[in-house]
Amino acid sequence: MHSKIVIVGGGAGGLELACKLGRKLGPEAVMLVDSRLYHIWKPSLHEVAAGTLDVHQEGLSYQMLAHDNGFTFAYGPMVALDAAQRLLTVGEIRGAEPANELILPARQVRFDSLVLAVGSTSNYFGVPGAAEHTISLNATEDAERFRLTLLKLLTLASLKKSAQPDAGIDVVIIGGGATGVELAAELREASGVYAAYGFRQLQAERDVRITLIEGAPRILAPLPEKVSKAALELLHQRAVSVVTDTRVTAISATQVSAGEVSYPAQIVVWAAGIKAPDFLKELGLPTVKSGQIDVGPDLAVKGYDYIYALGDCAACAGPDGKLVPPRAQAAHQQADYLVTTFVRQQKGKAPQRKPYVYRDYGSLVSFGQTNSVGSLMGSLKGLSWFVDGFVARLMYTSLHLMHHQAVLGTIRTGVLALARFLIKRSTPLVKLH
Repeated sequence: MHSKIVIVGGGAGGLELACKLGRKLGPEAVMLVDSRLYHIWKPSLHEVAAGTLDVHQEGLSYQMLAHDNGFTFAYGPMVALDAAQRLLTVGEIRGAEPANELILPARQVRFDSLVLAVGSTSNYFGVPGAAEHTISLNATEDAERFRLTLLKLLTLASLKKSAQPDAGIDVVIIGGGATGVELAAELREASGVYAAYGFRQLQAERDVRITLIEGAPRILAPLPEKVSKAALELLHQRAVSVVTDTRVTAISATQVSAGEVSYPAQIVVWAAGIKAPDFLKELGLPTVKSGQIDVGPDLAVKGYDYIYALGDCAACAGPDGKLVPPRAQAAHQQADYLVTTFVRQQKGKAPQRKPYVYRDYGSLVSFGQTNSVGSLMGSLKGLSWFVDGFVARLMYTSLHLMHHQAVLGTIRTGVLALARFLIKRSTPLVKLH
């Protein structure tokens, strides 16, 4: 196989790049490679984990998106790269155990240009037991694993309640960034709904005990202090125990240890940090200490003028020398930048002169289905506005819709939003199966 432009990774940035280029250049010029068949907006995985969002309704088929947007989709993981020969190897796909039958063989794809957009994975910082005894919300299967485990534990706690009045569930979330805070709030809201749907013996705030542990002095440390304080107050209102300035030292199947203090835990979520996927170091491309691919201001991998990287896996320094933060808005901006780069290339024009510059438009943090908090950045440096409540929730929802608009178009996004609104009125408020 051959494609002029091959994009590896169908996350927010990679998929938007494939869709926008596909509509301009066509399937012969653009190929997207991903190890999964469906795309889901990663910032919504905490809703999937809590059961308030059904991944089978939310997921968008890459094959459908390829057909509708004019690119080619190759299903399989990237397993090897020969940068000099411009040759990418896509691994085989096999069925489930025990048959493990071969569905798709390994394939090789030749490219003129390559874009790596493979995202990030959890960074456990060497904490004993973290990899074995925690769930990280990196992908849909992680969120579904959490949801199914939660359902099982709710069932067991409900059955024990008559004999053991203190029976319940202890959930520990490690990391007070956006993912950890959003999951804690969403889980509290969902636990009340679960209690109403067949778990009436359980009282959500009493029997679903949620503890959030953060190593920094406050949660949401990268955001303005006013946002952090508002978030903390909302978590306290939802009976979430927040422990700050505390480092986790070990994790077992039954507890989380922080020095001499231990917290009982039946489910532990790791949301304390991310890193670039380990396999990037094996590709022969330049990487920085964090494992991210080292790229220049044009997002081209240093030493190569035909390989690019964007999103969490790319180490891109701004004019001030600071690395671009691993945020969805950064990946979105980088995708738009590379659309211009490749369209100019295909038309035989000179490369764009302006380097990529990250623009921070602020951050919003979801607190369930009706509330959000955050800060919006103004056009003047250092100027920001605090937002909260229903207005902030609408703005948070609009970010998701903007991503859908980029990959589905305006009309289909509107129809999809209406359909999901109507479906929520005729189905349980949480996924029960």
